[in-house]
Amino acid sequence: MRLVLATRNSGKARELAGLLVPHEIQPLPDGVCLPPETGETFTANALIKARAAAAATGGPALADDSGIEAEALGGAPGVRSARFAGEFATDAENLARLLREAPAGSAVAYVCVLALVDPARAVERVFEGRCTGTLAQRPRGQDGFGYDPAFVPDEHPGRTMAELAPAEKDAISHRGRAARALLAWLREQ
Repeated sequence: MRLVLATRNSGKARELAGLLVPHEIQPLPDGVCLPPETGETFTANALIKARAAAAATGGPALADDSGIEAEALGGAPGVRSARFAGEFATDAENLARLLREAPAGSAVAYVCVLALVDPARAVERVFEGRCTGTLAQRPRGQDGFGYDPAFVPDEHPGRTMAELAPAEKDAISHRGRAARALLAWLREQ
């Protein structure tokens, strides 16, 4: 299946292209503008983006909305993960704010919701993946993006997501889990 990916985030695009083989992931066409993420949940935001991309292209579209939830911050930054330090904050700025506000060793969870919208088949489906862990004292590692340098997954204590090999990360990540749920559903269709 050919899917337009409703994102401009190169890290998400790279990960999802690898996770969703044998399906073809196409970039969002340059002329397509995604609406603001105004939803209060990952599901609402993923559907907003997938519906917009499907409407603009006329074909099946896939959107990812994901982020980190810190128990010490009452679940924040959550759906505001990409804008935690401000509307145009960088990954480094968002991560620095999280490390200032949440104590090292506190519980965190990555959440990913993938929304598939296929207008030709009148299909709207969502798939969720979660990965739990703790917050590192300081950023470590060169791989990954976003909050990966400070996210120590429960499955690999002592290493951050940014220190894992891509295959190790894909096997346990929130995005990997959501992608496998989507792949299983696509196989049944």
